[in-house]
Amino acid sequence: MHVTTPVPRKRRDAVRIHHSRKLLDADRALAEGIPVTAVPRTALDLAAVLRFRSLRRLIRRSEELEVFDLAEFRSVLDRNRGHRGFHRLETALAIYEPPRFTRSELEREFLRSAEAAGLPPAVAAFNVAGYELDVYWPELRFAVELDVYATHGGHEPFEEDRIRDEDLKLAGVELTRVTGRRFEREPREVVERVARLLDQRRAQLGLDA
Repeated sequence: MHVTTPVPRKRRDAVRIHHSRKLLDADRALAEGIPVTAVPRTALDLAAVLRFRSLRRLIRRSEELEVFDLAEFRSVLDRNRGHRGFHRLETALAIYEPPRFTRSELEREFLRSAEAAGLPPAVAAFNVAGYELDVYWPELRFAVELDVYATHGGHEPFEEDRIRDEDLKLAGVELTRVTGRRFEREPREVVERVARLLDQRRAQLGLDA
């Protein structure tokens, strides 16, 4: 059992006492009448001792339970830059930060990078099977969908995307998805992988020259 207090306390058996003068009201919550640390502060403390995969799972679970608030997590980080869990929690939260690109900016930047890398010309906003595709190679029936947000924010859009992907596959279209966050982080690697997927698709269709 770990207990965090704003003032020093004596050590007790089976209870590990932590002392922090930076605990604010925003860092506290009640669970069944028991004072506890709020979710963001708990995540910060656990970030110092958990494996990174477990930390990511904790944050994902808080989102599923609808207790995740990026602004509150950011506030905790801003107030605790010297905390041992600071850098690990900051890294784990990076995927939840709003992307730098809007959807249209991401589309233009992706097309520009693809052209610069020598990929075959693609078209934007092409309609297939009743769906508008972000980037499409008609001769290869291959599409890249550019997702601005890392998460969909609800079950309905999540389900709709799966049905959409199935409809396109039934129409003979192969598709890969690229998030704005991923493209912002590693644009060259994204374009290189799309180039490999295009080569693979060309071979599948027997279009190798």
